[in-house]
Formats: sequence, structure tokens, C-alpha cells
Amino acid sequence: MTQRIALVTGGSRGLGKNAVLKLAAQGTDIIFTWHSQQQAAQDLVKELQQTGVKAVALQLNVSDISTFGDFAQQVKGALKEMWQRDTFDYLVNNAGIGINAPFAETTEAQFDELLNIQFKGPFFLTQRLLPLIKNGGRILNVSTGLARFALPGFAAYAAMKGAMEVLTRYQAKELGERGIAVNVIAPGAIETDFGGGSVRDNAQINQYIASQTALGRVGMPDDIGDAIAALLSDKLGWMNAQRVEVSGGMFL
Repeated sequence: MTQRIALVTGGSRGLGKNAVLKLAAQGTDIIFTWHSQQQAAQDLVKELQQTGVKAVALQLNVSDISTFGDFAQQVKGALKEMWQRDTFDYLVNNAGIGINAPFAETTEAQFDELLNIQFKGPFFLTQRLLPLIKNGGRILNVSTGLARFALPGFAAYAAMKGAMEVLTRYQAKELGERGIAVNVIAPGAIETDFGGGSVRDNAQINQYIASQTALGRVGMPDDIGDAIAALLSDKLGWMNAQRVEVSGGMFL
């Protein structure tokens, strides 16, 4: 079997880092991006290499589309140098931020930042990377449970993720001729530093979410990393154009 290679955006921290580690545990080689935390990225490369997989960290600002051409060239160079290949197998569009702002108070600057990072960036980054994705490969976009249920303060954020869910179906339709399957994973509330870490650090918020979740707790990073690794496994290659919520059953 040909060695699998995954490219994960925002892989140096949070859910992206967990997904990278879980994919590596399955024997998948890794290219991941970092934005500002270079030391964390370098540390993760060493950690991955110690598990026996090959790993490369590349800097990327997902909101700056003008850099995508250079980034694609860096990916192409890394593939040739480290793997003697010109394609990779899996693209995980994970990089993102969280802004909690009531609809009535959301500024244009906040809206545009979310648009660029959560929707416009992944749209054009995936487009730019298409020549490097192997025929028969996989794309996994990352949404949120908030695209299904509504909690105050996430109107703009959830709207961008809702757009990604629609885009996923169109990508699946149009890339099917290349055998590329495209799905979207929608995590529920997870204990990370995302959005200031409120789910992890605020006991009241944590308890409320747990009380509204069928399995009786909030999610942990491992819950999502394991799910991403599973969704990219060979056993689910026939699944296509699907939204998979991984939330423990929030707000049922």
C-alpha cells in the first residue's frame, strides 16, 4: 500500500494538533501548517518523527489568499524532497478562530476576519491545492455543531461554517470525476483553548453543556482527533458529501 500523506491546516495546536497525532498513530505521514507559533510547530515535528512518521511544518496564514501560490510551491517542494512524490492523499481544512459576538454588535471587521479564515481561505486554498491532491484522495472540511443548533454570540462564525457545509457538497459533486471524496466534520463543544478556552476553563459553561449533551460530558480533543482519523480511514472511502456531527449528542 502506498504511504498516505495528510495535509492539515492549523495543525500546531488544539484540535488540529490532536488530529495530526491521531493520523500519525495510524502510520500517516504529515504536512501541517502553523500561523504564529513556530516553536510549537517545531516541537510537534520532533514528536511526530519520534513515532516513526515523516513530518513537515509550513507557515500559512489562511486569511491571506495572496500567499497561496507560494504555499502550494512549498508543499510541492516538500513532497518531492521528503517523499519523492508530487501528490498527497488527504486535505484537512481545520485552521480557524472563534469570535463570540452578539449579532447586533458584530462589527464588519469581525465579520470579514471570520469570512477570510473560515470560508474564503479554505475555498481558495483547496482550489489552489487541487493539482497536488491525489486522484482518489480525500478532503475533510471542519464545521461546527453551531451550524445545526444556535447559541447566542456565534451568528457570524456559524454562518461561515454553514457555508462550508454547502461548499462540501458542491466539492464532492465536482471532484467526483477524480475520485476525490469530500466530507465535513462538525465538532460540538470541546475542551481546548479555542475561543479563549471558555468551555475548558469556565465550570458553569462546562456543566451547562454537559447537561445538554446525551452522553453527559463535554467533548475532549481526543474525541475529535480520533473521529478525523476514522473519517479518513480506508474503510470510509465510499462515504461522500456527508456532514458528520461529533458532539456526544448536543441539544437533541
